[in-house]
Amino acid sequence: MELRNTPICFLILLSIPSYVLPLQDKLKGHQINTDQSGLLAFKKSISSDPQNFLGNWNETIPICQWNGVSCSLNGKRVTGLDLKRKYLQGAISPFLCNLSYLEQLDLSENSLHGKIPIEFGSLSSLEEFSLRANQVQDEVPESFGQLKRLRFIDLSRNQLRGRLPLSLFYNCTRLQYVDLSDNMFIGFIPSQIGHHLNSLETLRLYLNQLSGIIPASLSNSSSLVELDLEYNFLTGTLPSEILQNMPLLEILYLSGNSLESNDANTNLSPFFTSISNLTHLRELQLAGNMLGASLGNLTQLRILLLHENLFSETIPPSLGGCINLDILDFSYNKLTGTIPAEIVGFRNMGLYFNMSNNFLSGELPMELSKMDMVCAIDLSSNNFNGNIPPNLANCEAAEMINLSHNSLQGTVPSSLGKFLNLQTLDLSHNLLSGEIPASLSKSRSLVHLNLSFNNFNGSIPQGGLFNSLSIESFQGNQHLCWPSAEMQRCHSKKASTSYSCKFLIFLVTTISMSVFLATISCGLGFNMIKGFKIIKDNKASSNFLMSLKSNYPRISYNEIVKATGGFEKSRLIGCGSFGHVYKGVLRDRSLVAVKVLKLQSGNSTKSFDRECQILKRIRHRNLMRIITACSLPDFKALVLPFMANGSLESHLYPKNYGSSLQLSLNMRVNICSDVAEGLSYLHHHSPVQVIHCDLKPCNILLDNDMTALVSDFGIARLVMDVGEVKETTENTNSSTANLLCGSIGYIAPEYGMGRSASVKGDVYSFGVLILEVVTRKRPTDDLFKEGLSLPKWVKSHYHGRMEEIIDPYIIKSLRDQIPEVRNTWEISIVELVELGLLCTQEAPSTRPTMIDAADDLDRLKRYLSGDNTMTFASSLGLSSSVVILKN
Repeated sequence: MELRNTPICFLILLSIPSYVLPLQDKLKGHQINTDQSGLLAFKKSISSDPQNFLGNWNETIPICQWNGVSCSLNGKRVTGLDLKRKYLQGAISPFLCNLSYLEQLDLSENSLHGKIPIEFGSLSSLEEFSLRANQVQDEVPESFGQLKRLRFIDLSRNQLRGRLPLSLFYNCTRLQYVDLSDNMFIGFIPSQIGHHLNSLETLRLYLNQLSGIIPASLSNSSSLVELDLEYNFLTGTLPSEILQNMPLLEILYLSGNSLESNDANTNLSPFFTSISNLTHLRELQLAGNMLGASLGNLTQLRILLLHENLFSETIPPSLGGCINLDILDFSYNKLTGTIPAEIVGFRNMGLYFNMSNNFLSGELPMELSKMDMVCAIDLSSNNFNGNIPPNLANCEAAEMINLSHNSLQGTVPSSLGKFLNLQTLDLSHNLLSGEIPASLSKSRSLVHLNLSFNNFNGSIPQGGLFNSLSIESFQGNQHLCWPSAEMQRCHSKKASTSYSCKFLIFLVTTISMSVFLATISCGLGFNMIKGFKIIKDNKASSNFLMSLKSNYPRISYNEIVKATGGFEKSRLIGCGSFGHVYKGVLRDRSLVAVKVLKLQSGNSTKSFDRECQILKRIRHRNLMRIITACSLPDFKALVLPFMANGSLESHLYPKNYGSSLQLSLNMRVNICSDVAEGLSYLHHHSPVQVIHCDLKPCNILLDNDMTALVSDFGIARLVMDVGEVKETTENTNSSTANLLCGSIGYIAPEYGMGRSASVKGDVYSFGVLILEVVTRKRPTDDLFKEGLSLPKWVKSHYHGRMEEIIDPYIIKSLRDQIPEVRNTWEISIVELVELGLLCTQEAPSTRPTMIDAADDLDRLKRYLSGDNTMTFASSLGLSSSVVILKN
């Protein structure tokens, strides 16, 4: 290398074999041209710049006007370089060390590869440095120990290996934020790690291969707010000194290690004695260890995940002091005794309460009914006895209740049919008796019901949910009868009586319906005459009619009845929390979907008004449009275009695999791209910003060409600009506005902590949707079985185990391709997974916008179609290293 092409800082490094001295004083005489030459050398090392972001980096333009460059006040030196998420590919040039006055350097979320230059140790003014989410390899240079002013360093989501850099932790005493997570670091955490880090607030080392014990020296970092050591190979105990000397700790993540209690008998350990002093603790995750003890009073705790440990004592009533809990998971332990009333009285718990797979006993506490905001209750696989509390139906927000594998007795309360949102109820493997309550057939939300292996008798109710349940839902009940060959038939006399009752009900219903329709017809006629007169006298009142005007005329109730064959059961194509959807045929033979609202739901009218309000304002090829509506005091329906290919849900989880179209990789990418385009419009281009709040596969519909449309805006939020502040149009005191923003598994973490709905919440749901499309696993599958959300489950597998998480159909298709196509597919799958994980990051501010997500998917579509000029920003540093199929 010629002398003139050698970095100045590197020449000095050659003369100093062991240490890199600060260069600031030695380089004071250098002017802006020194920085310019370093940046131009960096540009030469970039092999791809798809956005042409570095296009104005040339000698004809002043350096302080270059994209991403910040200068000092006098304009003589470069102090900042921000190239975050610019899709740059190439190596990291050592010539950047010429920028000796550089204070901030952000190269995150690109596709930079190779090593971190040792010359970076000479950037003695550097305070903030991020290489997050690239493909950087090898070890962290020991020269980083010379960065004495460094406060922030983020090297996460790369392919760094070797041991943790000792000099970084010993010499950089100003460090406040350190994130080395999601790499391949090995060995022990340095025993002196906390000796000089008195200002450290965040330490993230999760998803590495670290072993050994957690050093007690961390207790010197008394300013620590977040400590995340999840998913390593750490052993031993957590030193009690750490908890005693960290009064500001808010987040403690230790799941996925092999930590043990301080004694073999799992008695009360010093760890849990001192943990009660952490009054600021908000999130505690210790799942998958071998801990065992009791808990103290953690008043600020919002998330407590302790599943898959060895807890064997009774649950301390003092845990009831954690009044702000949103998530409590004690599953898969050895807990004994009863559940204290103080624990089940959490009125504010908003997500799930899981005590399954323990040895808990006694009767179910009546206080369970106080949990009226919780989404899921799982008390399965314990030794509970006694009756099911009749007031359990007061848990009105619950979507899943699992009481299976216990010893519950008595009858099933008829009040359980009053749940407004319950989708899954599992009472199997108990000692329940009596008849199955007919009230369950009236539930509009219930989808999954399991009553197997009990002592029920009598006939199985007819109608509603029971018409779609299989024999598996009732097996193991010897005294049940069902009017089919699958189980014993009901007694003939009883059947005759039942038939007579049914005939009487049919006769009364027919007469009542006739009178009702006649009344409605007369009323409609009178209203039409009155309406024409009003419209003639006052044209302003026709605005609502005009807003719904489309290719079809305004529809009447009679026309809807005729179109749906009297709401014939065979025409039912879907149901949700606010209504049923029927396939309809209009007079001109056009196919439509008729969404009929459930007026029994307390918020149905508001849902109808909101959906009308939103659908009439938006217009996009990937959003469901409204054709017309019918609104009467006791009947409300929306008429929508018929989607021939049903929902995405029906293709991911078909009831009959032979009857559903298998989704190719191209189809899945196209569907995700369509959804992203639709959400991007709602968030950034719609006349009024819309937050969907309930994005999931059953709300993604597919037309004749498999184009995806986002539907179901029943709980969406409209956002208006009020000066510089954006406010939702909903009244925050209304019960509707306070409902959880979405469905279990798709809800953004911040919603569980009291934050209001935002576009970032939609981005999180979209990320879960992407991962579900790739893996064909429901987010609730792992949420309750393994204690992980779908994003965390995927993340825990992507280091060399990608084949285990991808939909087997895609894997099979991948094996059948020629090597060139297989390589393209593998890159595409990894990019899709990366985008899903990027969208589901814990902190909302770190998630991309839907515009960014839509752009990424558009590039991916073109790449799959053969455009090899497409490049991607490797958000997680996987693309070049992950191989899905192992030979």
